[in-house]
Amino acid sequence: MDLDVLNMFVIAGGTLAIPILAFVASFLLWPSALIRIYYWYWRRALGMQVRYVNYDDYQFCYSYRGRPGHRPSVLMLHGFSAHKDMWLSVVKFLPKNLHLICVDMPGHEGTTRSSLDDYSIYGQVKRIHQFVECINLNRKPFHLLGTSMGGNVAGVYAAQYPAEICSLSLVCPAGLPPVAESKFVKLLRELKESKSLSQIPLIPSTPEEMAEMLKLCSYVRFKVPQQILQGLVDVRIPHNDFYRKLFFEIADEKSVNSLYENMSKIKAATQIIWGKQDQVLDVSGADILAKSIPGCQVHILENCGHSVVVERPRKTAKLLLEFLATVQNMDHNKKLA
Repeated sequence: MDLDVLNMFVIAGGTLAIPILAFVASFLLWPSALIRIYYWYWRRALGMQVRYVNYDDYQFCYSYRGRPGHRPSVLMLHGFSAHKDMWLSVVKFLPKNLHLICVDMPGHEGTTRSSLDDYSIYGQVKRIHQFVECINLNRKPFHLLGTSMGGNVAGVYAAQYPAEICSLSLVCPAGLPPVAESKFVKLLRELKESKSLSQIPLIPSTPEEMAEMLKLCSYVRFKVPQQILQGLVDVRIPHNDFYRKLFFEIADEKSVNSLYENMSKIKAATQIIWGKQDQVLDVSGADILAKSIPGCQVHILENCGHSVVVERPRKTAKLLLEFLATVQNMDHNKKLA
Protein backbone atom coordinates (compact mmCIF):
# COMPACT_ATOMS: atom_id res chain seq x y z
CA MET A 1 0.00 0.00 0.00
CA ASP A 2 1.59 3.31 -1.10
CA LEU A 3 1.88 6.62 0.82
CA ASP A 4 -0.99 8.24 -1.08
CA VAL A 5 -3.41 5.62 0.22
CA LEU A 6 -2.07 5.97 3.76
CA ASN A 7 -2.41 9.77 3.56
CA MET A 8 -6.01 9.35 2.46
CA PHE A 9 -6.76 7.42 5.66
CA VAL A 10 -5.08 10.12 7.78
CA ILE A 11 -6.93 12.98 6.08
CA ALA A 12 -10.23 11.18 6.52
CA GLY A 13 -9.57 11.10 10.24
CA GLY A 14 -10.01 7.39 10.30
CA THR A 15 -13.73 7.67 9.60
CA LEU A 16 -13.53 5.62 6.43
CA ALA A 17 -10.51 3.55 7.38
CA ILE A 18 -12.32 0.46 8.65
CA PRO A 19 -14.78 -0.01 5.74
CA ILE A 20 -12.08 0.73 3.16
CA LEU A 21 -9.64 -1.68 4.80
CA ALA A 22 -12.40 -4.28 4.88
CA PHE A 23 -13.02 -3.73 1.17
CA VAL A 24 -9.31 -3.99 0.32
CA ALA A 25 -8.97 -7.13 2.43
CA SER A 26 -12.00 -8.68 0.73
CA PHE A 27 -10.66 -7.79 -2.70
CA LEU A 28 -7.21 -9.24 -2.00
CA LEU A 29 -8.03 -12.16 0.30
CA TRP A 30 -11.66 -13.14 -0.36
CA PRO A 31 -12.58 -12.00 -3.88
CA SER A 32 -15.38 -14.57 -4.07
CA ALA A 33 -17.04 -12.92 -1.05
CA LEU A 34 -16.79 -9.57 -2.81
CA ILE A 35 -18.56 -11.00 -5.87
CA ARG A 36 -21.44 -12.26 -3.69
CA ILE A 37 -21.70 -8.85 -2.02
CA TYR A 38 -21.78 -7.24 -5.46
CA TYR A 39 -24.83 -9.27 -6.52
CA TRP A 40 -26.53 -8.72 -3.16
CA TYR A 41 -26.04 -4.96 -3.50
CA TRP A 42 -27.44 -4.81 -7.05
CA ARG A 43 -30.46 -6.92 -6.17
CA ARG A 44 -31.29 -4.49 -3.38
CA ALA A 45 -30.55 -1.42 -5.49
CA LEU A 46 -32.84 -2.66 -8.27
CA GLY A 47 -35.60 -3.79 -5.93
CA MET A 48 -35.29 -7.51 -6.74
CA GLN A 49 -36.52 -9.67 -3.86
CA VAL A 50 -35.35 -13.26 -3.39
CA ARG A 51 -37.92 -15.93 -2.58
CA TYR A 52 -38.09 -19.73 -2.34
CA VAL A 53 -40.95 -22.00 -3.33
CA ASN A 54 -41.34 -25.77 -3.10
CA TYR A 55 -42.84 -28.35 -5.43
CA ASP A 56 -43.14 -31.42 -3.17
CA ASP A 57 -39.57 -31.76 -1.82
CA TYR A 58 -37.98 -29.77 -4.66
CA GLN A 59 -36.98 -26.16 -3.93
CA PHE A 60 -36.82 -23.34 -6.46
CA CYS A 61 -35.01 -20.08 -5.77
CA TYR A 62 -36.02 -16.96 -7.67
CA SER A 63 -35.98 -13.19 -7.54
CA TYR A 64 -38.79 -10.91 -8.62
CA ARG A 65 -39.88 -7.30 -8.92
CA GLY A 66 -43.30 -5.78 -9.47
CA ARG A 67 -46.72 -7.40 -9.62
CA PRO A 68 -48.80 -8.87 -12.45
CA GLY A 69 -50.49 -6.04 -14.35
CA HIS A 70 -51.93 -5.17 -17.77
CA ARG A 71 -48.65 -6.16 -19.40
CA PRO A 72 -47.58 -9.82 -19.37
CA SER A 73 -45.25 -11.00 -16.64
CA VAL A 74 -41.73 -11.82 -17.84
CA LEU A 75 -39.97 -15.04 -16.78
CA MET A 76 -36.21 -15.09 -17.43
CA LEU A 77 -34.18 -18.30 -17.84
CA HIS A 78 -30.39 -18.03 -17.56
CA GLY A 79 -27.71 -20.03 -19.35
CA PHE A 80 -25.38 -22.88 -18.49
CA SER A 81 -23.51 -22.52 -15.16
CA ALA A 82 -24.96 -19.03 -14.55
CA HIS A 83 -27.67 -17.96 -12.07
CA LYS A 84 -30.66 -15.64 -11.74
CA ASP A 85 -28.48 -12.58 -11.04
CA MET A 86 -27.03 -12.62 -14.56
CA TRP A 87 -30.19 -10.75 -15.61
CA LEU A 88 -29.56 -7.79 -13.28
CA SER A 89 -27.75 -5.83 -15.98
CA VAL A 90 -30.92 -6.01 -18.13
CA VAL A 91 -33.32 -5.48 -15.21
CA LYS A 92 -31.59 -2.13 -14.63
CA PHE A 93 -33.07 -0.83 -17.90
CA LEU A 94 -36.59 -2.22 -17.47
CA PRO A 95 -39.50 -0.27 -15.91
CA LYS A 96 -40.18 -0.98 -12.26
CA ASN A 97 -43.89 -1.61 -12.88
CA LEU A 98 -43.10 -4.56 -15.18
CA HIS A 99 -43.50 -7.88 -13.35
CA LEU A 100 -40.16 -9.73 -13.63
CA ILE A 101 -39.20 -13.18 -12.38
CA CYS A 102 -35.63 -14.56 -12.61
CA VAL A 103 -35.34 -18.20 -11.53
CA ASP A 104 -32.28 -20.29 -10.78
CA MET A 105 -32.38 -23.12 -13.30
CA PRO A 106 -32.48 -26.74 -12.03
CA GLY A 107 -29.35 -27.57 -10.03
CA HIS A 108 -28.06 -23.97 -10.10
CA GLU A 109 -27.45 -21.65 -7.14
CA GLY A 110 -30.43 -21.83 -4.75
CA THR A 111 -32.52 -24.35 -6.70
CA THR A 112 -32.34 -28.00 -5.65
CA ARG A 113 -29.50 -30.10 -7.03
CA SER A 114 -30.01 -33.87 -7.04
CA SER A 115 -27.95 -36.61 -8.66
CA LEU A 116 -31.25 -38.35 -9.44
CA ASP A 117 -32.73 -35.43 -11.38
CA ASP A 118 -33.12 -35.34 -15.15
CA TYR A 119 -31.03 -32.42 -16.42
CA SER A 120 -31.76 -32.95 -20.09
CA ILE A 121 -33.54 -30.04 -21.79
CA TYR A 122 -36.84 -31.91 -21.50
CA GLY A 123 -36.21 -32.60 -17.81
CA GLN A 124 -35.49 -28.90 -17.24
CA VAL A 125 -38.65 -27.90 -19.12
CA LYS A 126 -40.64 -30.14 -16.79
CA ARG A 127 -39.04 -28.52 -13.73
CA ILE A 128 -39.64 -24.98 -14.99
CA HIS A 129 -43.30 -25.87 -15.59
CA GLN A 130 -43.51 -27.03 -11.97
CA PHE A 131 -42.05 -23.68 -10.89
CA VAL A 132 -44.55 -21.78 -13.03
CA GLU A 133 -47.40 -23.72 -11.42
CA CYS A 134 -46.02 -23.16 -7.92
CA ILE A 135 -46.12 -19.37 -8.27
CA ASN A 136 -49.36 -19.40 -10.33
CA LEU A 137 -47.60 -17.59 -13.17
CA ASN A 138 -49.72 -19.42 -15.76
CA ARG A 139 -53.01 -17.96 -14.54
CA LYS A 140 -52.68 -15.85 -17.68
CA PRO A 141 -50.20 -16.08 -20.57
CA PHE A 142 -46.74 -14.71 -19.82
CA HIS A 143 -43.64 -13.69 -21.76
CA LEU A 144 -40.76 -16.17 -21.66
CA LEU A 145 -37.16 -15.01 -22.15
CA GLY A 146 -34.17 -17.34 -22.25
CA THR A 147 -30.52 -17.19 -23.23
CA SER A 148 -28.17 -19.96 -24.40
CA MET A 149 -29.18 -23.16 -22.53
CA GLY A 150 -32.07 -21.17 -21.04
CA GLY A 151 -33.09 -20.19 -24.58
CA ASN A 152 -33.21 -23.85 -25.54
CA VAL A 153 -35.41 -24.58 -22.52
CA ALA A 154 -37.60 -21.54 -23.25
CA GLY A 155 -38.18 -22.55 -26.86
CA VAL A 156 -39.08 -26.14 -25.99
CA TYR A 157 -41.32 -24.87 -23.17
CA ALA A 158 -43.19 -22.61 -25.60
CA ALA A 159 -43.66 -25.57 -27.95
CA GLN A 160 -44.91 -27.90 -25.21
CA TYR A 161 -47.11 -25.42 -23.31
CA PRO A 162 -48.37 -23.04 -26.03
CA ALA A 163 -51.43 -21.89 -24.06
CA GLU A 164 -49.21 -20.48 -21.31
CA ILE A 165 -46.94 -18.32 -23.49
CA CYS A 166 -48.10 -15.08 -25.10
CA SER A 167 -44.68 -14.20 -26.51
CA LEU A 168 -41.13 -15.52 -26.55
CA SER A 169 -37.64 -14.02 -26.69
CA LEU A 170 -34.68 -16.28 -27.48
CA VAL A 171 -31.21 -14.82 -26.98
CA CYS A 172 -28.53 -16.85 -28.84
CA PRO A 173 -30.30 -20.10 -27.87
CA ALA A 174 -28.70 -23.54 -27.85
CA GLY A 175 -30.42 -26.60 -29.26
CA LEU A 176 -29.84 -26.04 -32.99
CA PRO A 177 -27.60 -28.00 -35.40
CA PRO A 178 -24.64 -25.82 -36.39
CA VAL A 179 -24.71 -24.62 -40.00
CA ALA A 180 -21.27 -23.12 -39.46
CA GLU A 181 -18.82 -24.42 -36.88
CA SER A 182 -18.24 -21.93 -34.07
CA LYS A 183 -14.91 -21.61 -32.26
CA PHE A 184 -16.42 -23.41 -29.24
CA VAL A 185 -17.76 -26.32 -31.31
CA LYS A 186 -14.36 -26.62 -33.00
CA LEU A 187 -12.62 -26.70 -29.60
CA LEU A 188 -15.02 -29.40 -28.41
CA ARG A 189 -14.38 -31.49 -31.50
CA GLU A 190 -10.62 -31.23 -30.97
CA LEU A 191 -10.98 -32.15 -27.29
CA LYS A 192 -13.15 -35.13 -28.20
CA GLU A 193 -10.59 -36.33 -30.75
CA SER A 194 -7.81 -36.03 -28.16
CA LYS A 195 -10.02 -37.60 -25.48
CA SER A 196 -9.58 -34.53 -23.23
CA LEU A 197 -13.24 -33.70 -22.58
CA SER A 198 -12.49 -33.07 -18.91
CA GLN A 199 -11.15 -29.67 -20.07
CA ILE A 200 -14.41 -28.14 -21.32
CA PRO A 201 -13.79 -24.43 -22.12
CA LEU A 202 -17.01 -23.34 -20.36
CA ILE A 203 -15.92 -24.98 -17.08
CA PRO A 204 -12.78 -23.12 -15.94
CA SER A 205 -10.82 -24.18 -12.87
CA THR A 206 -8.01 -21.58 -12.92
CA PRO A 207 -7.95 -17.78 -13.36
CA GLU A 208 -6.24 -18.29 -16.73
CA GLU A 209 -8.99 -20.62 -17.92
CA MET A 210 -11.58 -18.12 -16.64
CA ALA A 211 -9.94 -15.36 -18.70
CA GLU A 212 -10.05 -17.62 -21.78
CA MET A 213 -13.73 -18.40 -21.17
CA LEU A 214 -14.55 -14.69 -20.97
CA LYS A 215 -12.74 -14.12 -24.28
CA LEU A 216 -14.69 -16.98 -25.83
CA CYS A 217 -18.05 -15.71 -24.63
CA SER A 218 -17.58 -11.97 -25.19
CA TYR A 219 -16.71 -9.86 -28.19
CA VAL A 220 -16.02 -6.93 -25.86
CA ARG A 221 -12.69 -7.43 -24.14
CA PHE A 222 -13.21 -6.76 -20.43
CA LYS A 223 -10.11 -5.98 -18.39
CA VAL A 224 -10.74 -8.16 -15.35
CA PRO A 225 -8.28 -7.93 -12.42
CA GLN A 226 -6.55 -11.17 -11.42
CA GLN A 227 -8.23 -11.11 -8.01
CA ILE A 228 -11.69 -10.97 -9.60
CA LEU A 229 -10.78 -13.80 -11.97
CA GLN A 230 -9.71 -15.80 -8.92
CA GLY A 231 -12.96 -14.94 -7.18
CA LEU A 232 -15.02 -16.04 -10.18
CA VAL A 233 -13.15 -19.35 -10.22
CA ASP A 234 -13.49 -19.83 -6.45
CA VAL A 235 -17.26 -19.39 -6.72
CA ARG A 236 -17.48 -21.97 -9.51
CA ILE A 237 -15.04 -24.71 -8.44
CA PRO A 238 -17.36 -26.37 -5.87
CA HIS A 239 -19.93 -26.77 -8.67
CA ASN A 240 -17.68 -27.89 -11.52
CA ASP A 241 -18.48 -31.61 -11.15
CA PHE A 242 -22.16 -30.77 -11.51
CA TYR A 243 -21.47 -28.50 -14.49
CA ARG A 244 -19.64 -31.35 -16.24
CA LYS A 245 -22.56 -33.72 -15.61
CA LEU A 246 -25.00 -31.09 -16.85
CA PHE A 247 -22.92 -30.31 -19.92
CA PHE A 248 -22.83 -33.94 -21.04
CA GLU A 249 -26.60 -34.23 -20.49
CA ILE A 250 -27.48 -31.20 -22.60
CA ALA A 251 -24.88 -32.19 -25.24
CA ASP A 252 -26.37 -35.70 -25.45
CA GLU A 253 -28.37 -36.57 -28.56
CA LYS A 254 -31.60 -36.35 -26.55
CA SER A 255 -31.05 -32.62 -25.95
CA VAL A 256 -28.47 -31.26 -28.36
CA ASN A 257 -31.01 -30.40 -31.10
CA SER A 258 -34.14 -30.20 -28.95
CA LEU A 259 -35.02 -26.63 -29.97
CA TYR A 260 -34.64 -27.58 -33.64
CA GLU A 261 -36.95 -30.55 -33.12
CA ASN A 262 -39.61 -28.38 -31.47
CA MET A 263 -39.36 -25.02 -33.26
CA SER A 264 -42.13 -25.78 -35.75
CA LYS A 265 -44.53 -26.21 -32.80
CA ILE A 266 -43.89 -22.69 -31.44
CA LYS A 267 -47.06 -20.64 -31.94
CA ALA A 268 -46.27 -17.60 -29.78
CA ALA A 269 -44.98 -14.34 -31.25
CA THR A 270 -41.21 -14.83 -31.22
CA GLN A 271 -38.17 -12.56 -31.06
CA ILE A 272 -34.61 -13.72 -31.79
CA ILE A 273 -31.59 -11.74 -30.53
CA TRP A 274 -28.08 -12.89 -31.44
CA GLY A 275 -24.57 -11.45 -31.25
CA LYS A 276 -23.03 -11.39 -34.72
CA GLN A 277 -19.61 -12.36 -33.34
CA ASP A 278 -20.89 -15.24 -31.17
CA GLN A 279 -18.04 -17.76 -30.85
CA VAL A 280 -20.04 -20.25 -28.75
CA LEU A 281 -23.20 -20.72 -30.83
CA ASP A 282 -22.93 -19.56 -34.42
CA VAL A 283 -25.23 -16.71 -35.46
CA SER A 284 -26.51 -18.81 -38.38
CA GLY A 285 -28.90 -20.33 -35.84
CA ALA A 286 -31.01 -17.16 -36.10
CA ASP A 287 -31.74 -17.91 -39.76
CA ILE A 288 -32.76 -21.49 -38.93
CA LEU A 289 -35.34 -20.21 -36.45
CA ALA A 290 -36.54 -17.40 -38.72
CA LYS A 291 -37.36 -19.87 -41.49
CA SER A 292 -39.35 -22.12 -39.15
CA ILE A 293 -41.25 -19.68 -36.92
CA PRO A 294 -43.65 -17.52 -38.96
CA GLY A 295 -43.33 -13.76 -38.48
CA CYS A 296 -40.57 -13.89 -35.88
CA GLN A 297 -38.46 -10.79 -35.35
CA VAL A 298 -34.70 -11.22 -35.74
CA HIS A 299 -32.13 -8.80 -34.32
CA ILE A 300 -28.43 -9.40 -35.05
CA LEU A 301 -26.25 -7.22 -32.82
CA GLU A 302 -23.00 -5.96 -34.31
CA ASN A 303 -19.81 -6.12 -32.23
CA CYS A 304 -21.41 -8.53 -29.77
CA GLY A 305 -20.58 -12.09 -28.77
CA HIS A 306 -22.44 -14.86 -26.96
CA SER A 307 -22.89 -12.93 -23.69
CA VAL A 308 -25.48 -10.56 -25.14
CA VAL A 309 -27.10 -9.92 -21.77
CA VAL A 310 -23.78 -8.77 -20.28
CA GLU A 311 -22.33 -7.01 -23.32
CA ARG A 312 -25.48 -5.19 -24.50
CA PRO A 313 -27.93 -5.01 -21.59
CA ARG A 314 -29.45 -1.65 -22.54
CA LYS A 315 -30.04 -2.78 -26.14
CA THR A 316 -31.49 -6.11 -24.95
CA ALA A 317 -33.93 -4.29 -22.64
CA LYS A 318 -34.90 -1.85 -25.42
CA LEU A 319 -35.57 -4.63 -27.92
CA LEU A 320 -37.57 -6.58 -25.33
CA LEU A 321 -39.80 -3.60 -24.45
CA GLU A 322 -40.38 -2.73 -28.11
CA PHE A 323 -41.30 -6.34 -28.83
CA LEU A 324 -43.70 -6.53 -25.88
CA ALA A 325 -45.39 -3.32 -27.06
CA THR A 326 -45.71 -4.67 -30.62
CA VAL A 327 -47.26 -7.93 -29.41
CA GLN A 328 -49.66 -6.05 -27.14
CA ASN A 329 -50.76 -3.80 -30.01
CA MET A 330 -51.30 -6.82 -32.25
CA ASP A 331 -53.47 -8.47 -29.59
CA HIS A 332 -55.43 -5.24 -29.14
CA ASN A 333 -56.07 -4.94 -32.89
CA LYS A 334 -57.21 -8.57 -33.06
CA LYS A 335 -59.81 -7.90 -30.35
CA LEU A 336 -61.09 -4.87 -32.23
CA ALA A 337 -61.29 -6.72 -35.54
